[in-house]
Amino acid sequence: MNKKLAAVLSGGAVLGLALTGCSSSGDDGNKELDAWAKQVCDALPAQDAKVDAANEAIKKAATDNNAPATVQKTDSQAFQDMSDAYKALAGAVDSAGAPPGVEDGKKKQSDAVAALNALSTSYADLKKKIDVLDTKDQAKFAEGLQDIATQLGTLSKSGNTALKNLEEGDVKSAMAKQESCKKVAASSSTGASPQTTQG
Repeated sequence: MNKKLAAVLSGGAVLGLALTGCSSSGDDGNKELDAWAKQVCDALPAQDAKVDAANEAIKKAATDNNAPATVQKTDSQAFQDMSDAYKALAGAVDSAGAPPGVEDGKKKQSDAVAALNALSTSYADLKKKIDVLDTKDQAKFAEGLQDIATQLGTLSKSGNTALKNLEEGDVKSAMAKQESCKKVAASSSTGASPQTTQG
């Protein structure tokens, strides 16, 4: 009944940083930009872990043949956690300010914040949707889950692009140097084909 939801989620890490498998080319560069990257990167592991845990909870609820009420409760909490994680990321990117010395940095930063906040709102909406599904009518519940799974598929894709424009050029190199971003990139690529990283 809930298999489609599980299939959608196993499609990959929702946070999906563009950093996966990238390496920093040399250590020259901009100390201010490095400091900015550290501030953003340091916020990522906790939120990435929260999103991963929420994905796992949904997958487990979907594949364990749980009662609709259990699935509803698990998914509702997972969507809330995802909403909180993206809101926290938006806050981190917002408080870091525009990446220094980057062309259109202010616009890229505000676009990323807007995209992350939009994701947070979308997951909050999914929570509302699952909360009102009728768990006593299995057919209706399954139908509602299908609708949610479709939206989740779209969100997973936008999750992968929310930070991409910000993570270009010098910003990408600066972020790739940060231990916290390396950690997130490594966790995003587990389960995917192994990628080699240098540096």
